[in-house]
Amino acid sequence: MPARTRQSDVILAPVMYSAAMRRVERTLRLVAAKEVAITLIGESGTGKEVLARRIHELSERRAGPFIPINCAAIPEALFESELFGHERGAFTGANERVRGKIEAASSGTLFLDEIGEMPLAMQSKLLRFLENRRYMRVGGTTKIEADVRLVFATLRPLEEDVRNGRFRADLFYRLNVLHIRVPPLREHPEDIPALVHEMMLRHSARSASPMPVITAEAM
Repeated sequence: MPARTRQSDVILAPVMYSAAMRRVERTLRLVAAKEVAITLIGESGTGKEVLARRIHELSERRAGPFIPINCAAIPEALFESELFGHERGAFTGANERVRGKIEAASSGTLFLDEIGEMPLAMQSKLLRFLENRRYMRVGGTTKIEADVRLVFATLRPLEEDVRNGRFRADLFYRLNVLHIRVPPLREHPEDIPALVHEMMLRHSARSASPMPVITAEAM
């Protein structure tokens, strides 16, 4: 394992000591340099955002921003503005122009977590954006070109949502270029000591306190 000297390394570096996670790391390294759609599939808490950030850091876009967005946490009425931004006067309360997440991620990576929860109406707009990489702010009249990489994540495979009409089939095929399964911790428990160590390092760095010690019995 390489030495870590920066606080950002301590906080962001994923634990990949087990065979399962080393396989994930090898895949990430292979795809990071390719501007293809990547979808991470895994249960809640498996570290999909950490891995999405890892893809960003391994890519040529590492100097640009990494912008995460949780599709399940945005009200449907605000989704378009959140993603594309809006112009002043576009709707009641829009007192100034606001950049969307796509614009904020320019030259970097936009991570769309829980993509399966995106409203159907927004799915069609996202599909149109993926086809030509151009968009308009809400209330705008000028198309804007976007230089951004998109990484997606979902708690479950999207095929069932497609069959049930909750997810557009044409968007699914756009996202299904490359998917990476993120295994839950119960499938690689040998990583638990390393994860505990990472958490203690994080706590120590944030609180400026001495590194805690965990006994063998407690581990």
